[in-house]
Amino acid sequence: MAKMHSKKKGKSGSKRPPTKVVPDWVEYSKTEVEELIAKMAKEGMASAKIGLKLRDTYGIPSVKDITGKSVTEIMKESGAKMDYPEDMLNLITKAVKMRKHLEVNKSDVHNKTKLLHVESKIKRLVRYYVRSGKLPAGWSYDPEKAALLVK
Repeated sequence: MAKMHSKKKGKSGSKRPPTKVVPDWVEYSKTEVEELIAKMAKEGMASAKIGLKLRDTYGIPSVKDITGKSVTEIMKESGAKMDYPEDMLNLITKAVKMRKHLEVNKSDVHNKTKLLHVESKIKRLVRYYVRSGKLPAGWSYDPEKAALLVK
């Protein structure tokens, strides 16, 4: 797939195996994996960080193959509160850092351009999440409020 704000073609990612079989060397059962995810979610970890920790520390290649559910579905079932979607929050933190950088370095033209690109991605995501019902109907992106949201 092409990159959004460049003329490059993008990177090809690694592909998962087509079979949905749990490998023999995985030592954890379905309930143990769900308990690990619930414990990490209560500690305040994001779903992507939980997946990385399960892969790297516990040797769990795919949560969905073992449990039949995604990490976010398990987090919702366990009662972990997710106010905003994770991808949007990551973009907002990036935009806040870029704005902080621009306060010090006012003549950084490339960063100004990239900030516009990041904020347009945020606004596009907000439209999608409002339409799908994950955000309230009147929600809009405001840079000053975003700095408070990230803290």
